Amino acid sequence: MDTEDHEFLAALEAGTLPPAQFNHRGHLKASFLYLRQHDFPGACVAMKRAVQGFAAAVGKRTLYHETLTVAYLALIAERLIEEPADLPFDAFLERYPELANRGYFERYYPRGELDSPEARATFLLPRPRA
Repeated sequence: MDTEDHEFLAALEAGTLPPAQFNHRGHLKASFLYLRQHDFPGACVAMKRAVQGFAAAVGKRTLYHETLTVAYLALIAERLIEEPADLPFDAFLERYPELANRGYFERYYPRGELDSPEARATFLLPRPRA
């Protein structure tokens, strides 16, 4: 991880990252970086703590979404298996542009399910549409 990546995570964890930098791409970057530092369960815990802390710092306590966070971490972890350890985030996202599509999970969850309080609070397994 380079200095810029360390600074990104440090600012996220301190709640000082500009909110505009923690958009969907910022969430993906943090997930990628935590997966480079931790095993999957550890990355899930680190990401949850970071997002909840950041959300509290910027006054958006409902920012954290358990289902989307764990699902994206799983997708990223799966793709990282075959990638070199020194692959930077931007190159990773170029290889897997589907991750940048915020609507990626619409094929797995019925309309509105990801907006439910249950999906925000606990991980819901995806259910492919028939």
